[in-house]
Amino acid sequence: MNCSSSFILLLLSLLFLQFSSGNSQLQLNYYAQSCPRAEEIIKEQVIKLYYKHGNTAVSWVRNLFHDCIVKSCDASLLLEKVAGIESEQASQKSFGMRNFKYVSTIKAALEQECPGTVSCADVVALSARDGIVMLGGPRIEMKTGRKDSKQSWAAEVDQSIPNHNDSISSVLSRFQSIGIDAEGTVALLGGHSVGRVHCVNLVDRLYPTVDPTMDPVYANYIKGRCPTPNPDPKAVLYARNDRETPMILDNFYYKNLLKNKGLLVVDQQLASHPITAPYVQKMAADKDYFRQKFSRAVLLLSENNPLTGDQGEIRKDCRYVNAH
Repeated sequence: MNCSSSFILLLLSLLFLQFSSGNSQLQLNYYAQSCPRAEEIIKEQVIKLYYKHGNTAVSWVRNLFHDCIVKSCDASLLLEKVAGIESEQASQKSFGMRNFKYVSTIKAALEQECPGTVSCADVVALSARDGIVMLGGPRIEMKTGRKDSKQSWAAEVDQSIPNHNDSISSVLSRFQSIGIDAEGTVALLGGHSVGRVHCVNLVDRLYPTVDPTMDPVYANYIKGRCPTPNPDPKAVLYARNDRETPMILDNFYYKNLLKNKGLLVVDQQLASHPITAPYVQKMAADKDYFRQKFSRAVLLLSENNPLTGDQGEIRKDCRYVNAH
């Protein structure tokens, strides 16, 4: 065999390796050839939706968490109830989630540019990335190439997503199971710096008696927002996670915890548990440290057990699996 033939065989071997293994992994700029403007289109839509409906940015961050912590980052969260499929959105753990219809807005823009190319799972990941920036958070370089699940994981939602009044040890254990350590868990819960919590999830700390770990003045404010121990789940009754900077993803969340102004049980416990308390103190004192650890934790979350390569599919409509 001459040198020319050997060189060609070597090139073919490298191409085969890239096809068989490289394409089965997430990678930066996955759509560089197939849909060069994909990430820019998602960013444009996220910005447009933010200025029209500011709360969408918070929704994108919550979508990432709820999708990725349940089995896989595979857009199973977006599936609606149809024959044979139960929607994860129906779970009590999904209470208060909204703006799913605007995911379809982003997807429609992508389909117009590159039909059948960009997965809904990547829309979930990249809209969260760009939403974090709109909320004043760090820019996170995310890999892409996720595929969409052909099934819902509705039966696993309740056991996969920690409850707002779970013990810190159980919350840490859950995050550890997907590769996020205690430091990362504390950073990720910093996402509670933005958005709001419905009174349904707060009244247990207020009635019949106020949780002794809550600052009394703060408790009176929360009682003003939640004046009854039996709030209507359908009513607009809520309190902001962070009154100082309610729509900025920053370290005020941790500063509030140190003042006993955590909104949820799980929030306040972070400041007193021996494993998590040092991280709370450090993130309260150092904004850059929080941003660095938050970026790392979001990245780990976004890469939890993704479907890649020949796994899954690329849904035409994020709400339904493709008809085959």
